Amino acid sequence: MDNTELQFTQLLQVRGITLTAEQLKQFDLYYKELVSWNEKMNLTGITEREQVYTKHFYDSISLAFFININEINNLADIGSGAGFPGIPLKICFPHLKLTIVDSLSKRISFLQHVCTTLKLTDVQLIHGRAEDIARQFKHRDAYDLVTARAVARLSLLNEFCLPFTRKDGFFAAMKGSDPSEELSEAKYSLKELRAQLSKVESFSLPVEESARHIVIIRKTGATPAKYPRKAGIPAKTPLIK
Repeated sequence: MDNTELQFTQLLQVRGITLTAEQLKQFDLYYKELVSWNEKMNLTGITEREQVYTKHFYDSISLAFFININEINNLADIGSGAGFPGIPLKICFPHLKLTIVDSLSKRISFLQHVCTTLKLTDVQLIHGRAEDIARQFKHRDAYDLVTARAVARLSLLNEFCLPFTRKDGFFAAMKGSDPSEELSEAKYSLKELRAQLSKVESFSLPVEESARHIVIIRKTGATPAKYPRKAGIPAKTPLIK
């Protein structure tokens, strides 16, 4: 175990998460594949080992500091990019049935390779737009927990992600800076999409102390039939009043 892995392990232990040798090996393989594939396609601007473990892996797992993932059966990660936060959460909590939706086929190919290399099971990788996939019966109002990390403003994210969330399930938007302004802007979308703000959690990443915020939203009812709107429309005209 090198210093990066030791620090990573210790930081998670403080939060009540203990990794096995096999899980540490999976993170190591994930890091190596991320850097290797990043030379062929743009997956991340962060490639230094310690930075990846802190800014991608630890940051992804931080969702488990505020939501009991052991009580979550299925998780949908929308706009996952290089697999964050879905893959790190799946490594730490193997029981999760993980669905990842991403609009770029190259990224889905990378994630398929990662899942095969890490021997991850119960992972569904879907190439498509969130607005289209959320209209499919098996994905609509279906997930205990839905996540999106640094994808878009909350008023837009709500329309992307809440249609996937089951009634009384949760959508967690993982943000960097203080989301107060976004929350104010997103009030109308929450009302329209049958959801309400549960809480906002904040913490700092270790070492560099950069701020992180997690907006946790509870779904209060089934998604109205008119949402999500056709692909492209939410981005052009977000639900803002």
